[in-house]
Amino acid sequence: MTIEEALHGGKKKISFRRDARAQVETYEVSIPKGVREGQKIRLAGQGQAAQRRGSAGDLLLVMRFEKHPDYRIEGADLYYDLVLPAWTAVLGGETHIPTPDGPVLLKVPAGTQPGRKFRLKGRGLPVSATARGDFYAELAVTLPTELTPEQRKLWEQLAGR
Repeated sequence: MTIEEALHGGKKKISFRRDARAQVETYEVSIPKGVREGQKIRLAGQGQAAQRRGSAGDLLLVMRFEKHPDYRIEGADLYYDLVLPAWTAVLGGETHIPTPDGPVLLKVPAGTQPGRKFRLKGRGLPVSATARGDFYAELAVTLPTELTPEQRKLWEQLAGR
């Protein structure tokens, strides 16, 4: 499932082969809002048929998260790599960060060091039906790779050369 499906619920199609048969079975599964990784969803009567004409058992699906392109998942917390230019970390500023609930304006204080984590409480994954983990934006600083002669002179001035 996706992070968004865990937070808001949704429907997902799953397909698999049962007992090495050639036929692929497909089901549309309702993912309830607030589902957690490792939680099981039961599809009543869709499991293996019992021997001697007994009724079919249940099919249990164990929920797992798909890899997300923007976030790392650690328990119920989400981590986002916030990449900012060096001058924003030094001078401070504002930036929008994408969260599963939509963009959030983050104020970056002057003198923020790389590796600092900004916490957004309750914007992570479901912990229970009423509580969520946290969202962390972890600062990484980008440095220029090519400098004009004027830029180089300014960096040298900053370095006291």
